[in-house]
Amino acid sequence: MSEENNDDKLNQDFAFGKQNYILIAAGTALAIIGYILMSGGGSDDPAVFSEELFNSQRMYIAPIFILAGLGVVGWGILKKAK
Repeated sequence: MSEENNDDKLNQDFAFGKQNYILIAAGTALAIIGYILMSGGGSDDPAVFSEELFNSQRMYIAPIFILAGLGVVGWGILKKAK
């Protein structure tokens, strides 16, 4: 019986449950992937304009990953632990 009390006390010490931390880590990973997808596209010569800067990966896909990651982190914070 004392082991159950120790387990309950241990779970009460943390602000979030295991699932919350998993969601926060997954959201952070999604945001990092988004930032990596957004990087690059510049020209080696500053006097030359590169159209690669405005491709669909940097304009649409990367911001979707970043916003999805921020949403998942928010969900992980607000989700009630069981």
